[in-house]
Amino acid sequence: MLRQLRLTWALARRFRAGRERSGFLSFISASSTFGIALGCTAFIAGLSVMNGFADVLQQRFLSLVPHLELRAVSGTLAQPQQLLQQALAHPQVVQAQPVIRSQAMIQQGTRFTPIQMNGIAIEQPQAIQAYLAEAAWPALQQPQSVIIGSGIAKLLGLAVNDRINVLVAGSDNFRQPQRKTMTVVGIFHFGGTVDHYFAYTSLDNARELLSMSSGVSAIEVQVRDVFTAQQVATELGRDSSEYLYLDHWMRSHGHLYRDIQLVRLIMYVVLVLVLAVACFNIVSTLIMTVQEKLRHIGILRTIGLRRAQMIQVFVWQGLQNGLLGVLLGVAGGVLLSHAIPHLFGWLQQLTGSSVLAADVYFVDSIPARLVINDVIFVALAALFMSVVATLYPAWRAGNLAVIEALE
Repeated sequence: MLRQLRLTWALARRFRAGRERSGFLSFISASSTFGIALGCTAFIAGLSVMNGFADVLQQRFLSLVPHLELRAVSGTLAQPQQLLQQALAHPQVVQAQPVIRSQAMIQQGTRFTPIQMNGIAIEQPQAIQAYLAEAAWPALQQPQSVIIGSGIAKLLGLAVNDRINVLVAGSDNFRQPQRKTMTVVGIFHFGGTVDHYFAYTSLDNARELLSMSSGVSAIEVQVRDVFTAQQVATELGRDSSEYLYLDHWMRSHGHLYRDIQLVRLIMYVVLVLVLAVACFNIVSTLIMTVQEKLRHIGILRTIGLRRAQMIQVFVWQGLQNGLLGVLLGVAGGVLLSHAIPHLFGWLQQLTGSSVLAADVYFVDSIPARLVINDVIFVALAALFMSVVATLYPAWRAGNLAVIEALE
């Protein structure tokens, strides 16, 4: 059996590299190999970019946005400490902390800007610290101090130590707002809408701003697996003795993840079609090879080569084109995946413009992460399509009548 496979493989190589092949046939064969290589390269690089965006979403964006939140239906939580302990006891929870969130507006002269004011426990490590000047965090302990995003600061022309008027809803919403004067002690730069909408202060400052004597409005929770946030929120809400609003990142910012998955799906469809077109060239190559090698086929059948072996010869020939294209494509895809961030960085320096606007997106460069499973999937898919493309020409060559082939 092994000897027969070696024989048919050697015949396939001879047919593929025969000197008597026409230039046009060689061009079609090379184009099929190049098409498969190009499709695999683009496929692997595209999936790596999608993996990079997914990682940035989980590791960067969701470090600042809570995975889930247990929020009081109105006012403050009745038993925040008990709820905090229940959350920390859950096996999926890695961090939980009390917060006070409220909608507010910043007034600077005649300009008003809506913000989300986040009162946080400054004695605990916070993700926002990584995007601040070192001196800004201790300054947040001062009364009436606030940290704002760079988008807000740019819009209103604010700098550190400037004083701003913060308006929060009163008993009649914003028709009769409560007005407090606060000092900007820090400006963070994170990227995206966060810079234009978020502001941070201490829990004590938030209580004073909202005229709260004590308590918190919500418990913010971070989980091990971000995709279990909805399930964990449901379980914590079910175990709680008070009514709660259960919120999670998939509800508030899930569109970002869905956009990534949609682009990934479109990429699968488009690039599979690219591979299919390249594999059709294999069909053309083999059909033309069958026509050119009629006498060779007839001679081989006459000296004892069986029909099944003749089919194997042309399957091997098409697979050799596909295998070479896959090897080149995998090598190109791996190299391109590692080079993409540097290429786009060089392009940004050359043109002086950013590929991704930092004030719109939460990342200002193209991330990429190569996953070996993606490489294996792309290689196997391309090889499978190459084999499928050989079946009809190989079947046709195996079913040629010997007399017809020798005429």
